[in-house]
Amino acid sequence: MTIKPRRYKKKAITRTIAIAALALCIFLLTLFADHPLAVEHYYSSGFYSVVCHILHPIFNIFPFSFGDLIYLAVIIYLVYALYRLVKLVVRKEFKQAGILLLGLAAGVETTVLIFYLFWGMNYFRLPAGERLNLRDTNYTTADLKDVTAMLIDSANACRARVTPADLAQNNTVIYETAIKAVTKLSNDSLNFRTYRPDIKPSMLTPLLNYIGTSGYYNPFTGEAQLNYQMPVFNRPVVACHEMSHQMGYGAEDEADFAGFLAGIGSNDRLLRYSAYHLAVDEFMHALFYRDSLQNKILKLTVSPAVHQDFVIERNYWRSYQSKLEVLSSIFYDKFLKANNQPQGLETYNRMVLLVMAKYRKNH
Repeated sequence: MTIKPRRYKKKAITRTIAIAALALCIFLLTLFADHPLAVEHYYSSGFYSVVCHILHPIFNIFPFSFGDLIYLAVIIYLVYALYRLVKLVVRKEFKQAGILLLGLAAGVETTVLIFYLFWGMNYFRLPAGERLNLRDTNYTTADLKDVTAMLIDSANACRARVTPADLAQNNTVIYETAIKAVTKLSNDSLNFRTYRPDIKPSMLTPLLNYIGTSGYYNPFTGEAQLNYQMPVFNRPVVACHEMSHQMGYGAEDEADFAGFLAGIGSNDRLLRYSAYHLAVDEFMHALFYRDSLQNKILKLTVSPAVHQDFVIERNYWRSYQSKLEVLSSIFYDKFLKANNQPQGLETYNRMVLLVMAKYRKNH
């Protein structure tokens, strides 16, 4: 079926206008993103809460990740569109190919716009340190050593209380416990306000293993997803981390921090241990770069059970290491840097700054 020249022209003009309008909207959002105070007041504390009240009740109805179905549908469509584009070029139907490309460009811009409107602007809000009055993030190596030792003691004590029954918890129980912990944190502090938090198993978990991902947040549906196959002691705090994104914590270090607070504030033995396990891992890495000798000394204070869990965790991810993980890490590193996290993947390790500031404030 051929398209008349007039219809070609009309479609081309319509899609070009749409592309220009969408580009203008994205440009205006980038200007808005340069003003963190305005983003905090009008978006994170305003518009985003409205989005949460709409999206969360709708998508919480589904016991599965609706967002994963959207991702799969988009991937299938893009493969079909690429096939169709190649076919049109081979047939030298360049006008139809051009119309298709214009449609794809408009689709990409629409996706970008929805991403930032539904959640992505949270990357540009005021830093958590300012919102939580944890601005003093300077610390000495001695301070780092002291807090690391405290965290190791807490991890050792929590691990000693974890029973075989705790380690045998099914994912449903882990999800419910994490939701309660995040809700409690939200009720205790307005700085961690959340709206109907929920966590779901990712349909893409087998793929997540190969790209080294423990969980992710879908900004288009407001759903938090978890890799349900990773070691059981990792799952609870990762669930809290992903639901922290639902709170509007965009930066990864801030989501780690919120997840850590939710975990240590819980009465659940496995979740508390999971939170301290994460903190010890982050702090030991930070201490290694500051003072490798002190790192080796403190390693000797880690209990055999906690040490074994680190071995289990390392071996689990090593068993799935692949070139795909390297490529996905490069992509995600670039993505974080493009969204107000100049340290890229190293942003995760910056949770140490917030925890140190909190310990300094409390002690």
